[in-house]
Amino acid sequence: MNEQESLEKLQEKIGYKFKNEKLLYEALSHSSFANENKKSRNSNERLEFLGDSVLSIVVSDYIFKHFTHIPEGELTKLRASLVCENSLFEFAKKIDLGSHIFLGKGEEMTGGRERPSIISDAFEAVIAAIYLDGGMDAAAPYILSFIPEDITPKGASSFHDYKTSLQEIIQKNPEEKIEYYLKSESGPDHDKQFTVQVLLNHNVIGEGTGRSKKNAEQAAAKEALSLMGIDL
Repeated sequence: MNEQESLEKLQEKIGYKFKNEKLLYEALSHSSFANENKKSRNSNERLEFLGDSVLSIVVSDYIFKHFTHIPEGELTKLRASLVCENSLFEFAKKIDLGSHIFLGKGEEMTGGRERPSIISDAFEAVIAAIYLDGGMDAAAPYILSFIPEDITPKGASSFHDYKTSLQEIIQKNPEEKIEYYLKSESGPDHDKQFTVQVLLNHNVIGEGTGRSKKNAEQAAAKEALSLMGIDL
């Protein structure tokens, strides 16, 4: 299946026809592929950044309206359980997104099509592409089509969102500020390792490493909580 055929099949699966297919090309272009085609292709990292925000606002709006008696803390945990890497990976498998991602040769040979971090990032990038192509009216229905009908706040209890837990503790003092800083990334495209520090008022209070930035941030927040004597 060539690139154009892959694009057409994916558009059939998601039920959305792009006016500007270049957006979808970019959303499916992993950094390993873009690096091998520097003159002709951008990676999906910028779209992933935007898609993360679009996903968050749509899910936030949905659970805010459907769970009217749940306090803010429970809403935050429920949202986190729906937008975490594992959930996005499961959503993406419903449309077999992994088979449509454009990968570099090394990533292809080392199982990149099955890697949750790559697939969940591409899922967010596709959201951004739809948003840029058709606006929120197109992006919101697409996102909501993946949200389980039987979601409950109790279902989020098994998901440990260390970032949110840390934020809830810190925000008791309004003058305190939490930031996440990407300290380093290493390894080839098919085996990236990210190291992130979490800072409180510019002071490092935790550090974590992961195969994706999100996982590294969670690991950093977990270490910060542990150092504070809080084990979740």
